[in-house]
Amino acid sequence: MSLDAFTSYLNLEKNYSPHTIKAYAKDIDDFQKYILDHYQLEEIQKVEYGPIRSWIVALVEQGVSNRSINRKIASLKAYYRFLLKIGMIEHNPLAKHRALKSEKRIQVPFSENEMERVLDAMEYDDDFLGLRDKLIIELLYATGMRRSELVHLKLSDVDLNGKTVKVLGKRNKERILPLMPRLIGSIQSYLEQRSAVPKIVDATHFLLTNTGHKIYETLVYRVINKYLSRVSPKVKKSPHMLRHTFATHLLNQGADLNAVKELLGHSSLASTQVYTHSSIAKLKEVHATTHPRNKE
Repeated sequence: MSLDAFTSYLNLEKNYSPHTIKAYAKDIDDFQKYILDHYQLEEIQKVEYGPIRSWIVALVEQGVSNRSINRKIASLKAYYRFLLKIGMIEHNPLAKHRALKSEKRIQVPFSENEMERVLDAMEYDDDFLGLRDKLIIELLYATGMRRSELVHLKLSDVDLNGKTVKVLGKRNKERILPLMPRLIGSIQSYLEQRSAVPKIVDATHFLLTNTGHKIYETLVYRVINKYLSRVSPKVKKSPHMLRHTFATHLLNQGADLNAVKELLGHSSLASTQVYTHSSIAKLKEVHATTHPRNKE
């Protein structure tokens, strides 16, 4: 029962995506199976740090990466924080746990040339689905919004007169994002086709399937893969990579880090700073061409 309450809490209060909630639940379920098999413990609320440490060792021996182990423990830690909050436990057994060291993976964003090719040079079908697919890519790249934020956009969130879009982010935080003139044109073209959809089921939602239902997260992923695969050899082609690309391109063009933080909806600069590594090459170029000591 407490796990159901936890997933409801993640959905309703934390506004986590279904994909994230499913991952949290699986991590917790895996741990529950482990303590039942190895310690004959049926109640996760009674577990101390010893069995958790034993699980970590077992995962290491299985060859699970430190990054994946840290993610699993983060899920478990969040669950124990929830149990503490609702009074089912008196202390969090993971309160003093330190994450395993893991190598930082550098994610290479799409280049400006790749984005120009997918948005300006590529041919899309001149119908509802073609316009919608292009708009999905353009919205993610032009605003930096998350996939879940895109999926849940309402018609009322898009203000063409004010040239803004309102998104509901993590922890139900709203933010207003600017819409560029070219993006507004794409939205208007899409809305014309949207009005011609024979039967609209989810009328309040902005982006729809051809059957009139709101779009879903795997659809967005498939759209990104389908079109970006035609212009980019990069292995990772996902909605999050467009968010990553959005932030990197802004920083490359000299955008203020705090401004990018607000656009992304991050609660702290630390979250935004993960995107700055991709701008190092640009910074080196600027440094080489402008620093007095580098001039002949």
